[in-house]
Formats: sequence, structure tokens, C-alpha cells
Amino acid sequence: MPPQPATQTRVLVLNHMEKLERTLFRLDQGFELQFRLGPTLQGKHVQVSTNYPAQGERFERDTFRTLAWVNPAGLHDDSDKFCSLELQVSGSYQYHFNNGGEEKSGGGYIVVNPVLRVGPDNHVLPLDCITIQTYLSKCLGHLGDWPDRLRVAKETGYNMIHLTPVQTLGESRSCYSLADQLELNPDFSPPGERLSWGDVGLLVEGLRRDWGVACITDVVYNHTASNSMWIREHPECGYNMTNSPHLRPAWVLDRALWHLTCEVASGRHAEAGLPALVQHQQHLDALRTVLWKEVFPKLKLWEFFQVRVENAVDQFRTLLQNGAKPDHNKTGSKPQLRIIQDPHYRRYGNTVDMNTALATFTPHDTSLFAVEECCGWLRRRLEESNGDQYQLMQQHHEQAVNCIVGNVLYERLADHGPKLGLVSKKHPLVTRYFTFPFPEQPLEAELRLMDKPEKACHFLAHNGWVMGDDPLRNFAEPGSNVYLRRELICWGDSVKLRYGDGPEACPYLWAHMQKYTEITAKHFAGVRLDNCHSTPLHVAEAMLAAARVVRPNLYVIAELFTGSELIDNVFVNRLGITSLIREAMSAGDSHEEGRLVYRYGGEPVGGFVQPSLRPLVPSIAHALFLDVTHDNECPIQLRSVWDSLPSSAIVSMASCATGSTRGYDQLVPHQISVVEEERLYPRWSAEPSSPGEVNLQSGIMAGKLALNRLHQELSAHGFTQVYVDQVDEDVVAVTRHCPSSHQSVVAVCRTAFRNPKTHQYRDEVPPMFIPGKIEEVVLEARTVERHAGTYRKDESYINGMPEYTVEIREHIQLKDSDVVRQAGVTSKGSSEFVQEILFEKLTPGSVIAFRVSLDPKAQQVVGILRRHLVQFSPKFLPGSLDDPNTPAALKTPLAQTMSQLSLADINMLLFRCDAEEQEDGGGCYDIPSWSSLKYAGLQGVMSVLADVRPQNDLGHPFCDNLRQGDWMMQYISSRLEARGGALGEVGGWLAAMFDYLKHVPRYLIPCYFDAIMVGIYTTALDHTFSCMSSFIQQGSTFVRLLALGSVQMCGVSRVPALPPLSPMLRDVPQRPSPLTHTPEQCCPSLAAGLPHFSSGIFRCWGRDTFISLRGLLLVTGRHLEARNIILAFAGTLRHGLIPNLLGEGRGARYNCRDAVWWWLQCVQDYCSTVPDGALILSCPVARMYPSDDAQPQPPGALDQPLYDVIQEVMQRHLQGIQFREHNAGQQLDRNMTDEGFNVEAKVSRDTGFVYGGNRFNCGTWMDKMGESEQAKNKGIPASPRDGSAVEIVGLCKSTLRWLLELHKHGLFPYSTLTIQREGKEVCVSYEDWNRKIQKNFEKLFFVSGDPDDPRELHPELVHKAGIYKDSYGASSPWCDYQLRPNFTIAMVVAPELFSVKKAWQALEVAEEKLLGPLGMKTLDPDDMVYCGVYDNALDNDNYNLARGFNYHQGPEWLWPVGYFLRAKLYFSRKLSEEAYEQTVLLVKNLLSQHYIHLERSPWKGLPELTNENGQYCPFSCESQAWSIATVLEVLHDL
Repeated sequence: MPPQPATQTRVLVLNHMEKLERTLFRLDQGFELQFRLGPTLQGKHVQVSTNYPAQGERFERDTFRTLAWVNPAGLHDDSDKFCSLELQVSGSYQYHFNNGGEEKSGGGYIVVNPVLRVGPDNHVLPLDCITIQTYLSKCLGHLGDWPDRLRVAKETGYNMIHLTPVQTLGESRSCYSLADQLELNPDFSPPGERLSWGDVGLLVEGLRRDWGVACITDVVYNHTASNSMWIREHPECGYNMTNSPHLRPAWVLDRALWHLTCEVASGRHAEAGLPALVQHQQHLDALRTVLWKEVFPKLKLWEFFQVRVENAVDQFRTLLQNGAKPDHNKTGSKPQLRIIQDPHYRRYGNTVDMNTALATFTPHDTSLFAVEECCGWLRRRLEESNGDQYQLMQQHHEQAVNCIVGNVLYERLADHGPKLGLVSKKHPLVTRYFTFPFPEQPLEAELRLMDKPEKACHFLAHNGWVMGDDPLRNFAEPGSNVYLRRELICWGDSVKLRYGDGPEACPYLWAHMQKYTEITAKHFAGVRLDNCHSTPLHVAEAMLAAARVVRPNLYVIAELFTGSELIDNVFVNRLGITSLIREAMSAGDSHEEGRLVYRYGGEPVGGFVQPSLRPLVPSIAHALFLDVTHDNECPIQLRSVWDSLPSSAIVSMASCATGSTRGYDQLVPHQISVVEEERLYPRWSAEPSSPGEVNLQSGIMAGKLALNRLHQELSAHGFTQVYVDQVDEDVVAVTRHCPSSHQSVVAVCRTAFRNPKTHQYRDEVPPMFIPGKIEEVVLEARTVERHAGTYRKDESYINGMPEYTVEIREHIQLKDSDVVRQAGVTSKGSSEFVQEILFEKLTPGSVIAFRVSLDPKAQQVVGILRRHLVQFSPKFLPGSLDDPNTPAALKTPLAQTMSQLSLADINMLLFRCDAEEQEDGGGCYDIPSWSSLKYAGLQGVMSVLADVRPQNDLGHPFCDNLRQGDWMMQYISSRLEARGGALGEVGGWLAAMFDYLKHVPRYLIPCYFDAIMVGIYTTALDHTFSCMSSFIQQGSTFVRLLALGSVQMCGVSRVPALPPLSPMLRDVPQRPSPLTHTPEQCCPSLAAGLPHFSSGIFRCWGRDTFISLRGLLLVTGRHLEARNIILAFAGTLRHGLIPNLLGEGRGARYNCRDAVWWWLQCVQDYCSTVPDGALILSCPVARMYPSDDAQPQPPGALDQPLYDVIQEVMQRHLQGIQFREHNAGQQLDRNMTDEGFNVEAKVSRDTGFVYGGNRFNCGTWMDKMGESEQAKNKGIPASPRDGSAVEIVGLCKSTLRWLLELHKHGLFPYSTLTIQREGKEVCVSYEDWNRKIQKNFEKLFFVSGDPDDPRELHPELVHKAGIYKDSYGASSPWCDYQLRPNFTIAMVVAPELFSVKKAWQALEVAEEKLLGPLGMKTLDPDDMVYCGVYDNALDNDNYNLARGFNYHQGPEWLWPVGYFLRAKLYFSRKLSEEAYEQTVLLVKNLLSQHYIHLERSPWKGLPELTNENGQYCPFSCESQAWSIATVLEVLHDL
């Protein structure tokens, strides 16, 4: 049974203080939205709240509910933790989150699209299928005539009609100036009848049901008609001189300008050069002079902002004489004189804050002179302030003059303006900004009315728009000077409405507009928000919420003029706007028009198949792309009549909603004015007989019908991919492609922005090359002239140009085309057929559209390929075909083939870096001029695709390489086939799939290559995790990513890195040797790190292997591999030590003191973790070196049980280890001095501590040896850590405790050790050794900070108190006292050595000083030799830095973090429940950074180290075994 379609899930990752109010997230109904925690929030108590209503609840904008968290992986970590919303209701919804406090940590909006339904079957009308046509309602006539006039929309293929407001219009007759928002326009009722909203509703519903045409209309919230009766009864609903006194100065100026109009009209200023008929620049200059010399000086507008100085000084003098003192609690430490603006805006009404005056001007005594002196200071300051206000007003005047003159210039002189002619009251100099509903009087008398509230409340501000203004600011509110500076482009027929902050501010207005909204929503499928960018957002929010109660799936559109996509997003988010109106007329040329098509929708052709669960990415607003909007200039006037058809075709090919305005298709050669037009639209008629009738032969209507049908077909059938090709400066080709059928439609449009009669276009059009097989010409059309008379504007009907029509042919064969001269087929390689098109008659104004399929062979191959991909996703079912000749390799399901692979095989399948591959004579795949892949296995490919796929980055060099040739496919499959066995079968599966892929058109190869890779990769991961422990199988995404590190690091090389195990051991993997072809053991080994420590002699290190083994092998359930590695290293024991560098055992170096203790810890972990794990103690160990000086022995020459090997280790240490490395000298280590080759490891009789080393070698993991001769540090260890290193003491104590426990249970035969001391045989019990360490550890390692502590040998060296020493007894005593992270290792393996409070104190210090974003500083940043940046290439004279000398002197290593966190978890449990909870939060929060790094890293690993504060270090291994292992251990402990 094929997999079922998955729910579309989008994941929004939350990050602290990430506020996304200006980011748009659009989702469809039926989607699931998951909120997940980003790295800044993981481990914190985060609450996510939303106002998306719970099921069955009603939406309330201010009502938020908290979402419940789901954590599928339990308590391990927060990487999979999520809360979710099932989105079923359209609208705009807000979310926000906090992390424990009241304050919001971040938030944003989600917009859920509505579902529209039309037709008798109520089928869904997808948003991208919409084709809308706008009508001016007043031009439709009586309601009974509407169907005949609206039928034009239906017959030309539109499925949505936009009607301008259908309410009663104001006296200007503007479509958008409404006299009564609640009444139907009486013009729609025949004489003697009064139609109702119910009649409109029946008509609209009939169109939706019978025609499949939805109807929307405008809502106008920002203004009402100036003659609205209700605004006269409720003047508080507008901005008047009573409720908005800040407008009083602007009103005074407005009245003065009106009186200036009257004076100019009467000829009063003619002698001054300003006649009633303004005709040239001198008249404008005269206007400026009159304004500056006669108008402004009389008005003295600055007085509204000034103080009456003498009154203020007198008041101040009285206060001083009465001994008044300032209240400094109100003035602050630096008082400044404050002038208070008069809230009533009276002349000289401003006052002085006397408290600040008293604080600013303080007399030195109470004398009359001192008082008068202060009064003089105040007077001067106030006069300065008044002067400043005067200057500011002059600036306002300057702007006002510019705006007034500019307005007169446009209206009376400009060629593109209306040329109004004589100045008169009908056509004033400038439009009035305020109503004046009273008889005119002299200006002085009118100004006195301003102080009469019953009159002043009727002086209402008109609405308009302000060029370049902030759309989020209300220009009529206090703080704006738009009216004063005459910056408003005013609509003199409309009054701006004043809503205030909410319904309580103006109850009548809010109730009136809500009722208006509800009536509209009841009868119409959607609304257009008129003047949206100037409508107060909180008003539109409330109104649309009311509308959605009536109609939940409300379609909301708007046209914004903000000039900013981010500000557009604010409106879309807050209001839940479905589509933003975009216009092709905004394009200045065909190239820009094509760019708009690409911008407003669709994916690139050949785009990748995206997973059902994927990140929620920001989007642009859904577009309603119109060839022209109803309130903009006519394209025929701006371009040419010939361009109407091709520009319409370009728009129709956009993958979004499209549309036009009535008149465009009829070729009406002028703008149909929303104010002045009163004629009617023509009716539909099969045979038009008058200008009042139209049919498909009118204008370009036949072409538009074909284009609208094509647009709807493409959207309905999934042609979601778009490609735009600029063929030449006038020809644009738009391709729409279906990613499932791989059918395309290519529309070639020759635009005509300039009239072909006056502009010389090229005769030749470049040929086009169309990949695939052209099935048919969907349409070919061109604008042609005909003999039907010339255009004359009809008096009664809105008529178009009869002299033009469209010549169109649809669904014809290519050979029958009149536009195409010749079509030839060429082959582009074996898999791609291209048709070359030569054009004959692609004249300006022409369009041709081809339906293109893949050639039959390619179509079949793609179908078969999709069928084989169905096993991975049901998305491939559409377009899939059965395979009549299935290759043998594909007959078995891939999961079944994959189940035969071992995890060592998976290492080969998924990983292997370049150095590993080179051992086999190969290498990673290299993409020329770009980069090599990180891995030869599938992960190398998947890491690149993970970046390329979400962005559909088909231009990436990786995709180019796939399109250019089959090299990558050949590399991937042949590499695996060459391995033979089960891996070879997987390679055969790939080869068979690639054989199909090679015959797919090259532009589709990246998409299907990705699908194949995703399928095999996810199948491989499923099998990988099924082979691991239940902890991994049930673990989080983070746990599984870490577990992949086990596969990444654990593999078998061409030459096995581990020495052979005993022949007596069972279950040892075998293979034919690649070199001798005889059977050989092939035990996987652990690489220390990639890429530097992955191959050859540098692959296996004893220390690295056993620090990593628990996390990578035991926690993951890979017990057999763990056993074999433990026993292989046991076989190399020499001098009581296991090797540092393994070198297959034969080239081993025994120069580290700690590796053997890490090995013992792993034996202990194996025994305690693996079922019947203690059986390993009896396993035979093939001793390679039976004695210290023996030559390497073959396996089986001497076998010992593992418990004997362990006993030997303990015995040799207690006896004392002292030797010189074999082959010592420059040939072994070119940097080491002679003394450094001397190795020593012993046990103190007094303390039981293991100690050793010297100042010339480094026997622990901090093993950097100086290399710089220039800096004179060559041969000197940076951190010798001789004496007793704290972690070795801890590991030894852990081993002793464990051996005692084993002996107690009869699992280890030894309880004592026999050694020679001073010539005598001495028996020492494990019990005594264990007790001695327990007794001495804390008293000798803990740094109390008490100078009188008798146990502190060097109190003068104490740099940090409350910590544990890094070592005890170092040759340089100050090294003991350095703060390093090593004591946390001892805490984990031997917690019994530590008292809880001291341990916690030390951990707190380590957290404060050492903990970084990913790793731990290897040295206290307060230490004098600390340096956090590692540069191994730097060679200078800096002793502490040269040649990376600071490797362990500050850089932040990752693996100690695991031990630090495990220690904190352990001791926090001992401390308190609260401490434990806080530690868990710390762990989750810190490890979230590792999760992010792991997820984003192309290596899919954690680095060896970082530079200070988590900065990337280029010298680090990109993926380190112990870094991954110790983090995985933390999650296991958690």
C-alpha cells in the first residue's frame, strides 16, 4: 500500500527577543503550524500564547490562550519539543512567547488564507485561479440591468467581480465618497421602487451559484461624504476645531486661502501680477509674493505657539516674592525651562512650567534686585523661545508656499494636469482643507467663529493623502503639521473620520461603521479596503473581525502605497489581507513587467520537491496582479493600444490572482473617472447593434477570454513553476510548468509600449528554443485594425475603440500556425529534445502560447521514475507510470536491500572523508570551480542539498554539475557497486535509478536526483537507527544526529587499523583482504576526528578511542564493536600502558599516562552497560608484546584472559613504570628533547595517587609540544601536567572501586597486588589503595583559599579559591593551581571523592570562568598565559602562541563540556530539587547550541574545539569523536 499523503506542517522556530511583527507568514487552512524552541530558548520555561481560537470558540483579538507543549522524545532534550495549531479558520492571528516572566520575549503574526467557493457544486476557487474585473457600480444602472452588464465579465472568463461601493454617494458623485454607509444607492432602484440589501444579496448569490462568479466590494473607513447627514448630526465623528484644537492654525490658514481665491477670482490681485487666469511662471511668482507679503503677515500663525511674556514674568515675580521654592522631585538634577503648549491652541496661550522656572532661575538672595535679575533672565529666555516659534512657523510657511504653488502648477499649467482655467469658487486656487457649512463672512468675522464651540464643531477636516508620509501615522492627529504645511493632497468631497483609540472615544462612529461592515460581509464574498494605508490599523482590525464573524472565509484585498515591503507586511499581518493589489502599469518596460510575473508567484521550473514537514519561511504578500487598476491612467494613453493584449497575456501567465478593470478589454482610450463618469457600461449582446452593446469581437475581449481560461487552467492543474525569459527588448516569454506531469505552457508575448505606427520595431524576432515536444498552439492572437469607424466618445455609454479587434485562433497544430514560420527539432544530448521556433508574424501586440510536453520517451521515463519514488512519498503518484521492464535491482524494495547492511557498511554508504577514501585510491567528489564534497558517501551530497533545496537554488554549482553531465551519478553508484556484497546491491539500485534519471531532460535532473537521494538517505537512516539501542531508536532528533557520529567515526579501512584479535574469540568479523584476498579480520575502529585524524597511523589514538567509546558505541548499543576495540587495545599492552598512537600496534607509541585509565574505565562501562557484560573479563586477549622488549607476536601466540591483563596494569603501576621510548630520537618525534622520551608512571605510597611524567613531556590529553624555534618553545610542553593529574587520580579511584566490587561478586580473581619494594615482596590490597585515595583526595586537591590552611603547601600560588587543583605535585607548583576543566572528569567517574558543597562551589566557578557557547576554556581566562585563539600556522617570537603553543591554554574544547554537565547533573541531585531543575535547564539550553551546530554543519559533527567565545577555528577537526560522544552521554544521563 503506498504511503498516504501527509499533513502539511510548517515549523516556526522561536528565538529570544525575535519580534517578527513585520515578517509575513502565510498558511492555508488545513495546515499544521508547529512552534519549536530555538537555541536561545531551549531549557527555559517558555510559554507560547495565541489569539487563534480553540475549536468551537469565537475569535477575540485580545483573548490569548497558552498552547500545550508536546515532547515526543520525553525528557532528553528540547530539540523535538513543540506546540501546535491546526489551522482551520481564516484571518490574522497573533502569537507571542515569554520565558518565565511577564515580559514578551518575542512574537509575530500568522495569516490564514480563506477558502472561496463558487458554482452550483460549491467547488473551491483557489486564490491563484482568481481572475477579477472591477466595475464602477454607479455605471451599472438599475439593479435589474446589472446581469446584462455584468455578463460581460462572465463571457470573457472572469470568475470574480469587484464592485465599487454600492451605497448612497455624496454630492461629488465620487464612487468613494459615501453619503450614507447603511443605505443602498437609490440610483439602483427603478422609478417608483425602493430596492433593499436583500435584493443585492440575491443578485450576488445568483452570480456565485449560477455563473461561478464571486463578488466583492469596497469598504471605506477613512472618510465620509462632506454632505453626509449623520456627520452633521454627529460632528464628533470628524476632526473639528473643538475636539482637535491643534488644527486651529491650519484652519485659519485654510480660510485665508479661500478668501485669497475669492480675491484672485475678482481680479483684486491682477495689478500685482496675479490674474484670475494663471498661465505662466510669472503668475506663480506673484502668487508667492502675495502669500508672503499679504497673507502670512496678517494671520500671525506663530502666535498660536507663543507665550505672553509679560504675563509669565509677572507670575514668576509674584512666586519669587512669596518665597516659592522648586520641587526638585519633579525637575530632576538638571532642570530645563519647560514651555507648555496650550491644549486649546489660543494665541499666546502657551504657559511656563513655573516649577522648572524656579529651578532654572534661582535668586542668590531675597532682595528686590536679585528677584528682578531672575525675572530678566526668564524674560530673555521666553523671548528666545517665542523667536524660535516664529522661525519654525516661517519654515512651515515655506513648505506651505511650495505646496500651494506646486498644486496650482499641476492643476493649471502642467500638460498632464486638468488645466482648470480661471480661478473661481468652483475651481479655487487650492482645494479647501476644512468644511465651512455657514454663510461666508469677512475673514475676521469667520475667525471669531472658531471660539464658538457650537459653530467650531462643524469645521471638519477633509481627507486626502500625503506623498511620502509614514503610513502608520495618522496625519490628522496631534504632532502632525500636514494641514498647516499644506502637504495634504486633499479630497474636498470627503471628511476624515476620527475614531480615537477605541469605541469609547466615539461610540456612534464605531457602531455605525460596524453595522456597515456587517451588511457588506453578509452579501459579498470579500472586501477591498479602500485607502487602506491611511485607515487607522486598529479600526480596520476591529471592522474586519466583525466582518469575519458574519463571513469567516472573507476575501480581503487592498492596494498599499507604503513604498516598503516591511510596512506592507504590517498591514497584511494586522488585518489578515489575503491579496495585495499589484499593477503591471507600474512597469516601465517589458523587462520589468516580466520581472513582476516572476516576483509575484511560483517556484522556479525544475524546483525541488519539498517535504511536507519543513520550516515556515517568510513570504511576500499574495498578489492580485492587474493589468491596470480602476483609479489609474489608461494604458492606451501611456503606452499604445497595441500593448493591451500582450501585457494582459504576461499578467495572465502569473502564478497568482490576476485581473483587470472594465473598459480595458473594450479598449476604452481614457481613464474611466471614479468621480466624473456617469455613463453606463455596455451590455452583453451576441450581435451588438449600438455602442451600448459588446461581444467577443469588441476590443481584445476574445483574447482576454482565452487568457483567463488559460490562467484558471494553469492554476487549477498545478502549473506552479514559473520561468520568465526576456527574449529581446520587447519580447517576453513566460513558462508555466507542472512539476508532476511536466507539461508546460509557454506564452511568447511581443509588447508594444510604443505605438508601432510611430516607432520603428525590429522586423526580425530572435528564434526560441523550447525543450520538449510542442503538443499544440493553445492560442495565437494579435491586435489588428478593422474598418468599423473611428472612436468617438458616446454620450450614454462607456464605449471603446471600434477600429481595433483581436485576431485569435485556439488549439491548433504547430504546422497550422500563422505566427510560426518554421519549427525544427534538435537533440541536446541523449535525453533532451528541443524545438527551434522561427517566427513569421509575431508583430508588436501579438501573443502565441504553446502547450509543451516532454518527448514521449522522456515522459515515460519520468513516469516510471516517479513510480519507483512512490515508496518514499505519495507526492510522486501523480504522473507515475508502471515499469513494464523493471530492472532486477529495483524489484526488491530498497528497505529490504538496505536491511542486509552492517553499520560498518553504513559508514561506507553515508560517510568517509577524503583522506579515508584516498587510502582506497579514491577521493571525495569534486565540483570544478566550487568545492569537493565533505564525504564520499551520501552525506556529502545531502549536506549540500540541505542548503540548496529549501531555497530552490537551481543556479548552485552543484545543480549545474548535475545538469552538465552524469559524472556525479556515476561516481555515487560505481563507488558502491565496486564494494560488492550488500553495498554493491545498494549501488546497483542507485545505478538502475540513475539509468532512468539520465534520460530525463537535464533541467529536471536536480529535482529527481534530490528525490532519489532523499529516498535512499532516509531509508539508510531508518535502518541505521533500527540497529542501535532503544535509547537511540526512541530518542529525539538531536540524539539521533549524535548517534550518526557513531557511524561516521566507526569504520574499517583498506588496511584494518586494529591489531588482530585472538583466533579463540568468537564473532569476530571477517572479510577477504583487499590486498592478499585471503580471509582477514575487519573489526571497525574509531577515528579520532575528521578530517585530520581519520586515516593511516593518525586514525586511532588510545586516549581518544576510550574517551569516545562509551558514547559512540555503548550508548548506541554497538556492543560487539566495543568489545573488539577493548580487546584489540588490550593486546597491545606494554610497560603496563596501552598506546597513545596505535599504529596498528606495531608502530605504537607508549608516551601517555592516561590512555590506560580511560581504557579501564571503558571496560568498567562495558561490564555495567552490556547484558552479561562481565563475560568480557574472561575473553582471550592476544598479547602482541608478552614482555616489554618482545617483538610483535602473531595473534594466538600468547592469549591471556582480560582480567589478567587488567591485573598487570594495576601491578605495573603500583610497582612503578619507568622506561625510555623504543626508537627514541628525532625519527620518532622531531620536536621532543631527549629527556622527553623518558616515561614514568608510579603510585604514591602516601596518597595512593598515580603520578608521573616530567617537565619535558606531556602524558595527558593536554599534550601540545612546542614546535617553534623562533619563539624558543620547541621541545617544551605547553602543559606537561606532571605529578598527579586530577582526572587520572579520579579514573584510578573509579577502577579500584569497580575491581573491589567485581571481586566481591566473584567476577575478578584478584584482591591484592604483589610488588617488590626495597628487595622485598610486598602485598598491597585493592581495599587499602582505594581507601588511601579516598582519604587524601579532597584534602590535597581542594583549594580552600584559607591562607592558614595547614594542608595548603603553596598558599601564595592560590589564584582561584573554591576549586580543585588540576594536578598535585607538579614540578612547577603553580601549574597545580591553574583552573582547568579536568576535575569535572574525576567528579563523574569517582563522585565519592567529592563533598557535595565543595563540588558545587567548584562547578559554579568553572561555569562562570570556563564555560563557552560550545566548549570549555582549557585555561582560566584570568591566567597570565591564557590565549583563546588557536593558530597552528602562526610562527613568530611569541613564546605562548607560536605554532599553536596555546592549543590547551584557552581554546574551548567541546568534549570536557560533557563531563562538566554530567558532574553538574550528579551533584545538583545531591544538593536540592531546585538545583537539579535549574541544572536541567542549563543542560538543555547549552546543548541546544550543539544541536544547531550539528544540524547546520555539512560534516554533521561537532568540532574538536572553537576559539574563544565559540568562534570558528579553522585548525580544528570539523567533527571529533569525543566531542560527539560526551554530549550524547549527557543526554543519556539526562
